[in-house]
Amino acid sequence: MRLTWSRVCAGFLPFGLAAAASAAERPSVDAVLDALDRLHELRQAALSPDGTRVAWVERLRSPEGFGGPSTIHLAPRTGGPARTLGAGRDGRPHHEHDVRFSPDSRTIAFLSDADRAGQLQLYLASGAGGPTRALTRVAGQLADPRWSPDGRRIAILYIRGSTQPHGALVAYRPDAGVVEEKVDEQRIAIVDVETGALREVSPPDLYVYDYDWSPDGRRLIVEGAPGSGTNNYWIAELFVVDAASGETRSIWKPPLQIAVPRFSPDGRSVAVIHGLMSDEGSNGGDVYAVPVDGGEPQNLTPGMAASAAWLDWRPGGEILFTAHADGGFALGRVRPGEAVSFSWQGPEALSSLSFDQAGHAALIRQSFGSPPEVWAGDVGRWTAVTHLNADLTPQWGEAKSLHWESDGQRVQGWLVAPREVESGRRYPMVVSVHGGPSSAAAPSWPGRWTAVLPTQGYYVFLPNPRGSYGQGEAFTRANVKDFGHGDLQDVLRGVDAALHAAPIDERRLGLIGWSYGGYMAMWAVTQTGRFKAAVAGAGIANWQSYYGQNRIDRWMIPFFGASVYDDPAVYARSSPISFIKNVHTPTLVLHGDRDSEVPTPQGYEFWHALKTLGVPTQLVIFENEGHAVSKPEHVRDMMRRVGEWFDKYLGP
Repeated sequence: MRLTWSRVCAGFLPFGLAAAASAAERPSVDAVLDALDRLHELRQAALSPDGTRVAWVERLRSPEGFGGPSTIHLAPRTGGPARTLGAGRDGRPHHEHDVRFSPDSRTIAFLSDADRAGQLQLYLASGAGGPTRALTRVAGQLADPRWSPDGRRIAILYIRGSTQPHGALVAYRPDAGVVEEKVDEQRIAIVDVETGALREVSPPDLYVYDYDWSPDGRRLIVEGAPGSGTNNYWIAELFVVDAASGETRSIWKPPLQIAVPRFSPDGRSVAVIHGLMSDEGSNGGDVYAVPVDGGEPQNLTPGMAASAAWLDWRPGGEILFTAHADGGFALGRVRPGEAVSFSWQGPEALSSLSFDQAGHAALIRQSFGSPPEVWAGDVGRWTAVTHLNADLTPQWGEAKSLHWESDGQRVQGWLVAPREVESGRRYPMVVSVHGGPSSAAAPSWPGRWTAVLPTQGYYVFLPNPRGSYGQGEAFTRANVKDFGHGDLQDVLRGVDAALHAAPIDERRLGLIGWSYGGYMAMWAVTQTGRFKAAVAGAGIANWQSYYGQNRIDRWMIPFFGASVYDDPAVYARSSPISFIKNVHTPTLVLHGDRDSEVPTPQGYEFWHALKTLGVPTQLVIFENEGHAVSKPEHVRDMMRRVGEWFDKYLGP
């Protein structure tokens, strides 16, 4: 289920804007949002194999919102001026991303729509500078280029002829005519570096999510599923594809979801993350090794109290992986047959790791107190490559990691304070439940309401209840067939922990969430009166009707155990609409009008019920938005409404 809203805007408030303001003098939401727009958003870091240069992708501000333009920069790893790398020569912003160094570090491949807006092509550039060269001239969607080990070919994900950006977060193209008559399949194509000839390799009925070259360049390991790519991630298998003939065979049909398949240095096995995942791309689970030529997959991290998010093999057969761990991130190491060890762990969010041949890494680091920057160097002893956000100062207060017990389990969450907390005064608190449910509230630079509400005098509480990453696979699976029940108990006991930890007024508690978090907001107000105001974004009011409305219904089987047609009772048990007459909490309902993950009828159903029952409510629909509302004018409107709603019912 792509119910994680993970790519949200981050931001800050300039130092001095409200550092000593009282509640009556607090900055306007628009002033805060103006400050948020100054953040440099980083999307990818890539380190050259020889370790000399680092490239990164920066998203540019534009009216497009989600999927807007971006640019690529290149700098020496050990310090020095950066230069822009791109194909555009007209001075306009373009979509340029997915940067990859060749095995010999001399050439850089990347995607750009410099020739025609909206149509990406594969380009090559010399690492030493000079003109770029368009390698492809195709029509369709391109993504994730990867060099072959010999540097003569580049594999790339390709959807021939498609004009609709893929992925369930984007606004869906409205249906017309016979529904599902045409399914766009994302295939692996191989491009000859010398001639630019493109050849589709993987089967035409197999949607490929992720892949990797074998060390000898003769095969590819593929994570894929037949049919709709949007809906079938949850039944994806591991396949081996012959790079010459396209012959394809399955080597593992996993019981749960898989991510990040990577060939071992000897080509005899594949490392992959396996676990209960509600979102393709939001990874968490254990690390498995799967023999390529037959044999049982082996769990290399059984019982690990963390959730692997990314992995790669290192020379010598060691697997290095990042993991959600107790609310933060960790770097783990494991070899088949040996115990797991952790070389680094901290209250930070790590992403986009890239390694050179000597074992140095480049990555993006951020935390509640430090905005995102590109870092590089020895693992755990990185130094900053960029200082793009050096002038940004947090305008929220301390972010504490809290722990509490719930039904015999240890649960973690983050409590973010207002910048100024006056002695003897109690403050309102808004609980923000993350999406997923398989995800985690991580210590990253705050965005949207997590950044805005503390500037308005609110504490913000970010719990990681059962179903979240960070405590191990058993904890992630603990809400199966129990949505809203055990996880709400974890949240409520976390609220008690927050009340003991900070000067919070228990009479002024609010609740907000998007996607699965929006569902939790809808659900919570049917189960408890503790919250005096709620905001439900893209929430699910009725799991039974939702099953037939959304375009990704396969995600629900691992979580509910059966389809709604086989076990309607388990869906009704967790549906807010089943308990709707218990609601007395004023609730603001927000939705994108072209959301394929949580269609708008769910918002209408909840809003209509509250309106009929006389409960204060409002429904706001954002035009031409998908699951991730992202156009700047809509984000601003939404943040104003959120602030006004909580001020009205909780008091500033």
